[in-house]
Amino acid sequence: MAKGQITNSIRRLRFDANEMTQKDLAEKVGVTRQTIVAIEAAKYSPSLELAFQIAAVFDKAITEVFTWVPD
Repeated sequence: MAKGQITNSIRRLRFDANEMTQKDLAEKVGVTRQTIVAIEAAKYSPSLELAFQIAAVFDKAITEVFTWVPD
């Protein structure tokens, strides 16, 4: 099975959204701030549902927020 990594642009999107904090984003999608920290650092891959919720907060397509990078 091919391995890879999911990268994201959440940090940039938060900055572009009036410097939204990780806590603000976490509250909007119903997770902890630590979860957002882990996702931003690519230490944790969000569920598909959470990925869509995060994209919706920024009014972006999921592919504008998350990118699959194969090895």
